[in-house]
Amino acid sequence: MKKDFALAFNEVLDDKQLPKEVIVEALEAAMVSAYRKTVNASTAQIVEAKFDLNTGDIKIFAEKEVVEDVQDERTEVLLEVALKYDEEAKLGDVVIVESTPEDFGRVAAQTARQVIQQRIREAERKSQYDHYNSMAGEIVNGIVQAVNPGGFTLGLDRKAEGHMPRSQQIRGERFRVHDRVRALLLEVKQSPRGPQIILSRAHRNFLRRLLEDEVPEIYQGLVEIRSIAREPGYRSKVAVSALQPGIDPVGACVGIRGVRIQAIVRELNDEKIDVIEWNPDPSAFIAKALSPARVTGVYLDESGNNKTATVVVPEDQLSLAIGRDGQNARLAAKLTSWRIDIKSLPEATSDALVKIQNNPEYAEEAAALADMIPSIETALAKKADGRPVSPEEYQAMGRFVNQVELGAVDRRQAEMEVQLLKQAELRATLPESSFDIPLDELGISPRMTILLSGEGYSTIGELMMQLALDRDVVLSINGMGPKTMEEIDEALANFEFPVIEKVEEPVVEEPVVEADAEEDEALTVEKLEEYDVAEDQDGEQEPVVEAAADDPKPKKPAKALEDAGQIKFVEDDAARLFELEEEQKKKKGKKRKYREVEYDPDLDVTIVRKLRKGEDEWDDEL
Repeated sequence: MKKDFALAFNEVLDDKQLPKEVIVEALEAAMVSAYRKTVNASTAQIVEAKFDLNTGDIKIFAEKEVVEDVQDERTEVLLEVALKYDEEAKLGDVVIVESTPEDFGRVAAQTARQVIQQRIREAERKSQYDHYNSMAGEIVNGIVQAVNPGGFTLGLDRKAEGHMPRSQQIRGERFRVHDRVRALLLEVKQSPRGPQIILSRAHRNFLRRLLEDEVPEIYQGLVEIRSIAREPGYRSKVAVSALQPGIDPVGACVGIRGVRIQAIVRELNDEKIDVIEWNPDPSAFIAKALSPARVTGVYLDESGNNKTATVVVPEDQLSLAIGRDGQNARLAAKLTSWRIDIKSLPEATSDALVKIQNNPEYAEEAAALADMIPSIETALAKKADGRPVSPEEYQAMGRFVNQVELGAVDRRQAEMEVQLLKQAELRATLPESSFDIPLDELGISPRMTILLSGEGYSTIGELMMQLALDRDVVLSINGMGPKTMEEIDEALANFEFPVIEKVEEPVVEEPVVEADAEEDEALTVEKLEEYDVAEDQDGEQEPVVEAAADDPKPKKPAKALEDAGQIKFVEDDAARLFELEEEQKKKKGKKRKYREVEYDPDLDVTIVRKLRKGEDEWDDEL
């Protein structure tokens, strides 16, 4: 019996892939439920079940009252029986004693079967949910179990099932039952029938995980994926950058003869993948994002709410830059997060010519390019008539567009700087605490708070700044009117802003070192530190003095100046030198070495005395 029970118990553990404690808890709960149903016990009575894994025996313990004469065995127990479980038990106490009914194993097996199955099923679902919820965003492998018009079902580990809707499949893919499929675990939801696992092969993170699996440099953190733009089944663009010098990020992703990227292309049903190098300069990044098209110039406009980039390409590259149905331009815009406007060189030249002729803002560019305008008009006329245009004329048009657009970019940049300066000056006039107070504390109606918050005004200070800059911007919000603006003005006028007290930091004065009386005649050790140090042939360092601007010799050794009577070295006590050392460490944060140079005429040698930190005596060196 013991051996059969152990085999059955281990089989359940292997089949359900659940911890042993979960199965034991389910069995004990089922036994308690079977006991209550067998003896018709009250739900208010405490009932516990103890399960012995070694023998397979089950014992039931119930709460009973200690009495002299038992009238109801379900709730009463004799004193001598209660003393076996509680030595301090006495009449009237409530104790927990064993109450396992006779032949309880057969009865429990019949009545508790459904409860055990239900508890194990719930534990199995919870284990599945916890396991797959922790794997969200990772690639999982599964086998196709069913295919239907709404998608197909994959069989996963732990007897779980994942569903892949049609919207998450790659265009043109067809799967049959028993096919093995790799997919991204997109989302896990709780449902009454267990965890609902949503899979995807069309998400851009599926391409990200495939690159991490195929390219060791990405997995190891040497190459970083900056952004991904993808249209499943058609084309994808991936921007990568190297985190360490000397690494080619594009070459690492492509591999030798394209072996790495081709493995990913086959997994994605021959989806085209462009790998480009990320660049911190938006202009260069946008030009690379439009590859394989060749770009003549990129001109950025950040003045509006949407960042716009005007891209000029040669006429023969226009269709390639736009792509089929605008796919290449669309992917480049997603990859760079810029709105891209692509123009051919003749079209951009014509627009630039109209700007400088009709727009007064381009008066400076019109004056500078007055000599080029006739030749540009002639080239455009040739193009309009279908006559051939020489390469020199194309180059002239490119220079013309470049100068006009760069002038506009510089003008917009100057306007943005003026606007930012104006905002900074205006912010200084507003209460500093207003930019930390949420808008809902202003006291206006919830409807107005929702409208303003939806437009990006999260604090009272941001709203006050916009009202000071341009009230019409707030008034143009859908749902705002004159009465609403009056209510906002009244709320701002009555709002009391807390005053933030500024604590001034104490100013620490540096100690002043008095100069020596003979400063003009003698050079102290402190002044020697201002001189450069040149190494002699023996590896020792000798202080040198900077020469005057008109001196043909750039530097003179201190020994030569000493011999000429221009400088002389004086002695100083050790305490004074240590004080100077500490002051210099505070100022420059590095260790200083002091030295004295003395010439002995009797021995005809130069003696260098050094004093280091932590030493009280000078070291003499010849």
